Amino acid sequence: MKKYLEVLSDLEQKMNHGQFVSGQKLPSVRNAAKHYGCSVSTITRAYAELENNHSVYSIAQSGYYVVEKQRNRPNVSESNRIDFASTSPDPSVFPYLDFKHSLDKALDTYKFDLFTCGDSKGMETLRHTLISHLAGEQVFAKVDWITITSGANRALEILAKMPFPNGNSVILVEQPSYDLYLRFLEAEGIPVCGISRSTAGIDLRELEEKFIHGGIKFFYTMPRYHNPLGTSYSADDRRIIARLASKYNVYIVEDDYMADLGEERGMDPIYSYNATSHVVYLKSFSKIIFPGLRLGVAVLPEKVIETFYEYQRYADTSQLSQAALEVYIQNGMYERHKRKISKQYAARIIVLNEAVKKHNAAGLLQISEVQSGVFIQFKMPQKVNLERLVERLAAMNIFVVSGKQFYLSGYMEREKFIRISISRAQPEQIEAGVRMIIEEVGREVKSPF
Repeated sequence: MKKYLEVLSDLEQKMNHGQFVSGQKLPSVRNAAKHYGCSVSTITRAYAELENNHSVYSIAQSGYYVVEKQRNRPNVSESNRIDFASTSPDPSVFPYLDFKHSLDKALDTYKFDLFTCGDSKGMETLRHTLISHLAGEQVFAKVDWITITSGANRALEILAKMPFPNGNSVILVEQPSYDLYLRFLEAEGIPVCGISRSTAGIDLRELEEKFIHGGIKFFYTMPRYHNPLGTSYSADDRRIIARLASKYNVYIVEDDYMADLGEERGMDPIYSYNATSHVVYLKSFSKIIFPGLRLGVAVLPEKVIETFYEYQRYADTSQLSQAALEVYIQNGMYERHKRKISKQYAARIIVLNEAVKKHNAAGLLQISEVQSGVFIQFKMPQKVNLERLVERLAAMNIFVVSGKQFYLSGYMEREKFIRISISRAQPEQIEAGVRMIIEEVGREVKSPF
């Protein structure tokens, strides 16, 4: 890591932990250089970065001072709420000031251009920026293959409705899978069928049979940090899925919506293993920055690009949001925030795993082995009444999501589980929440009804 980044990180930690409080003057540039054992120019750069982030402000001939932070009013009802249901990022880690800086810089840079409708493919400068950004995920793409959409859901809707070059019509989905997309496919009357996926993975022989005989247009999959299971396919499974797609001319729609939340080795996407352009790669930025940003990226095979734009019809994303995201990525703020939120979520999952080990001695729950991401599956004994369990937990101010909604309406081979999300669950609440869930499951098992 560059020295100025080490200094910057240390100063930010001290401000976050109250060692430097609102209005306090930072050490002079020379004193700070002596303290950190670096040059004056390194400190100047770190202080300038803090000022750009609105963490400090400077007064000529005086020095740098810590910006006064807004104090959130305590909310009694919120503090008692244990939220294992929400999927959006924790508001306490939203990068408001960083993104405000990016918005200001975008306005200064692009001015009036930001208030036009723009290209339906997205801003060309952002798409060029995304070439190197995606390459970091082993997704190597040309600028013409990249399109910006108003969130990954918009791309999923277009892909579901448009024809594909293989001439097939059925969409294959994992079961369980992303509930909103399943409801969309059913509401639109789009041909869809399911294939079972568990925390252990997927039956690749069954997948091959469906590719051969199922008339599959594309296979929709979340290979990393699956919603609702939380698990990821092994590298071998991803490699085999890529090979089967090429062999049987079936497309893969790879929803890599949480690509930024883990750094495990061997976690390259299916896209990186496919040499025949049979993978549509999707990524969302809302899970890292703000849910309301509504920006996603699709990397399209050349054979489907023209049809995709025919069905998209018009630009549906804000030019200002795109320009701000471009600045946010280019100046390194995205990478820094990604690491921050990824570490925070990983720490919460560690707390949750330890709580399960402590309170699940009777083995009432089976949980997915997850070390990063957001979701974990709590698999229940068959005797448990899920609806009643969810209601009883809600009455105790513990909010979870029943696994039933993550299946197609007619799909019968269902596991009984609740989905746990740690994105809004505060670390100090997690153990108590897990303990009360296990206690309620125990009561359900003993119930005569």
